[in-house]
Amino acid sequence: MPPIIAITAKTEELRGRPQTTIPEAYAKAIEEAGGIPLIIPVMGKRQNIASIARIAQGFIFSGGDDIHPRYYGEKPLLNLELSPDERTDFEIALFREVIGLQKPILGICLGTQLINVALGGSLYQDIPTQVNNPLNHRGPHQVSIVEGTLLHRIFRHRKQRDRAVLAFSIPSEESSDEAKEIQIMSAHHQAVKTPGKDLTVSALSPDGVIEAIAMTDYPFLAGVQWHPEREPDNEQTRRLFNAVVEAAKKG
Repeated sequence: MPPIIAITAKTEELRGRPQTTIPEAYAKAIEEAGGIPLIIPVMGKRQNIASIARIAQGFIFSGGDDIHPRYYGEKPLLNLELSPDERTDFEIALFREVIGLQKPILGICLGTQLINVALGGSLYQDIPTQVNNPLNHRGPHQVSIVEGTLLHRIFRHRKQRDRAVLAFSIPSEESSDEAKEIQIMSAHHQAVKTPGKDLTVSALSPDGVIEAIAMTDYPFLAGVQWHPEREPDNEQTRRLFNAVVEAAKKG
């Protein structure tokens, strides 16, 4: 049976009623990679959160609005569009359950920030006002992948004819370094400022903003600040979601 990949969602009001919503691109990307997507709503009961952590084989913490700065010990600045605390509390609780089970985790945009905050890190609340000479992070731009990281292994092209080798396996000396610079689709105004416990930087934008994180000594935990699901035909998108599903199969 293909692995179940749980995907977090947001709650918003549509026509006066609370709705659980998420772009279907997340589910399509997981299905295309060979997994079974499972959209999970915000929940408050600890036993249900623990059950979801056990049921699914992999987890994606999806994008959304801004985490309230109190979660990392700061007061709010201007230009914030806050995510409900209920979602933040739920996802932090779910993350802690999942990490305790050593299951694969991928954070996307807000999901990356959530992972960082859950591990004691902090965020830039607003890149345009807190970063010197920032580039436009609400559109496509280049990022540099840090060599030797999980992302570098995932994105690294192989010279061998067989490209079905697991993307996150250790590359051979014959591997090329085409993965050092990639083009990504970005849509954020916040980012990791201080990485949380056991997190390392995996990618940087030209202005020095952290674009990806990973956890060392963990089976599979990565967070990307960009939105790979918005570019389903992109080679890096396929490699990233394939890697999550393959890691879930092994777990």
